[in-house]
Amino acid sequence: MTLDTSPLLGVDALWPLCLALVRARREGADFSGEAQGAGALHWQQQQQGEGGWTLGRGWDAQAGELFALLKPLLDRRAGSAPWVVGQLGQSLDGCIATHGGDANYINGQEVLTHLHRLRALSDAVLVGAATAAIDNPQLTTRRVAGENPVRVLLDPGLRLPRDLRVFTDDQAPTLLACDAGMRQEAAQRVGAHQVLAVPGLVDRQGGVQLRPLLDALAERGLRVLFVEGGGVTVSRFVQQGCMDRLHLSIAPLVIGAGRPGLSLPGGTALRDCARPQGRVYRFGADILWDLDLRASCG
Repeated sequence: MTLDTSPLLGVDALWPLCLALVRARREGADFSGEAQGAGALHWQQQQQGEGGWTLGRGWDAQAGELFALLKPLLDRRAGSAPWVVGQLGQSLDGCIATHGGDANYINGQEVLTHLHRLRALSDAVLVGAATAAIDNPQLTTRRVAGENPVRVLLDPGLRLPRDLRVFTDDQAPTLLACDAGMRQEAAQRVGAHQVLAVPGLVDRQGGVQLRPLLDALAERGLRVLFVEGGGVTVSRFVQQGCMDRLHLSIAPLVIGAGRPGLSLPGGTALRDCARPQGRVYRFGADILWDLDLRASCG
């Protein structure tokens, strides 16, 4: 009996394969079930037309864990229904920032790298207006290999200044998402090419409706969306049933009287509260919960 002494493949070998799958999806390629990367990944057809990628042998534990975490995103097919993954980084006491808005940085470097991976694998990354105004983020993939996603700023009230970096740095396409009734004002502020005017985004009561936004993004071919924050925006996606997966990263930190993360209507009894299925991953000192919001258990 001959033992296989070949070195195990790691994250550095897995990541280019992940990027290749995403590139094929964006180009509209259909999965044929053939192996990708010299037999490393296989498309496994399942019942009712569903399928998913499986990881072959020869990978180390770290690569296997990363693949398991990213698999729901990698399984998205060209032309499929919109799919949304969100993230929140919070303290042990459930805060995503201090009372004054300081959130840099709750989580460690390992989680930051993970966020950049999610950006690289998504068609678009979205943040709410408050997060954009406070953080002035770049929303690029500068920590990992991979293309920058389209950057979407959800700003139904047109509160954001025109000099934010995402509007001026030319690093990636940027869209200011507002209601169709605000199209002209938004175009005057950031240019018509950076405006996504969505009919029905704001209802008659002033509430923000996310289904029209997802439809408008899908019409542009942006079907895999990463909602990176903040707490109000992520909570809104969850409450309206518009989020499929949530990555909740918990840091060994106590903020006290800070800004809350998820904020949802409360249940009267624990048996009536949502209990999503999830898996736990360690990222340095942080714990990441991968929560499947489409599946729950009692």
